[in-house]
Amino acid sequence: MSVKVANLTKIYDVQRAVDGVTFEARKGEVLGFLGPNGAGKTTTMKIITGYLPQSEGNVEVCGYDVTAQPMQARACIGYLPEHNPLYKDMYVREYLEFTARLHRVPNIRKQVEYMVERTGLTSHRHKHIGELSKGYRQRVGLAQAMLHDPQVLILDEPTSGLDPNQIVEIRQLIKDLGKEKTVILSTHILGEVEAVCDRAIIINKGKIVADAAIADLKQQFSGQSIVTVEFGEAVDKKLLAAIPHVDQVKHLEGRRWQLVSAPDHDLRPAISAFAAKNNLTLLELHKEVFSVEDVFQQLTK
Repeated sequence: MSVKVANLTKIYDVQRAVDGVTFEARKGEVLGFLGPNGAGKTTTMKIITGYLPQSEGNVEVCGYDVTAQPMQARACIGYLPEHNPLYKDMYVREYLEFTARLHRVPNIRKQVEYMVERTGLTSHRHKHIGELSKGYRQRVGLAQAMLHDPQVLILDEPTSGLDPNQIVEIRQLIKDLGKEKTVILSTHILGEVEAVCDRAIIINKGKIVADAAIADLKQQFSGQSIVTVEFGEAVDKKLLAAIPHVDQVKHLEGRRWQLVSAPDHDLRPAISAFAAKNNLTLLELHKEVFSVEDVFQQLTK
């Protein structure tokens, strides 16, 4: 495992900001790390990167203990913090070369040019960082995080301040990086999790309340399966309620209905068979898809 977190706890005075968090992040996946404000996401990420000491528990990055072997662990990590700290009086290329020297990157100029191109900074590389928009400063932060080709990338709100086109580009970059590295991504944009992540962890009040692949997460916590159907003819509600595994029938408008069942049942085949048996015309038939946002709200209210 690239990142292994065991019983991680952080206590401030009497407050447990992180409370017994345990998870593993594997190479070749993008892990979404979600939670409401104050849930403990950023604290957990800072402990993994070595910026904060934990009160209890252990963290290993690429086999190195972040407490006992901090320099070796940090060398494996690329980190973009929530509040992107940059030297605004430096030129973009100058700053990246400075960062590359800190990491002892070989072939500094070649690597900097490659990262400038990959993060879309080519036309801005000779500008002062202070002259850049927030979106381009975020790109500089991403470039410095990836400059030394780390095995683990920890990104806290990586698309903050980007315009819609830039968001699409950076999301694709993160997905590409996730094929070869371990990426832990924190974001408040829940649609971003569905677009980019393979798996999600939801943390609430310092504790993990969900940890699953995105598809499994939506199915596991949705609590029910809902199918919307529209017939060309009028249908008696009692007949719909008699379809196998239907737990609830709700009339929407006109000849549209919603049929509810347990989450492990897909009602569509039974509804199709019902329509055929009763010579009914199916105008619409689809299963409602629960989003990560639905699951998030359910678990963190």
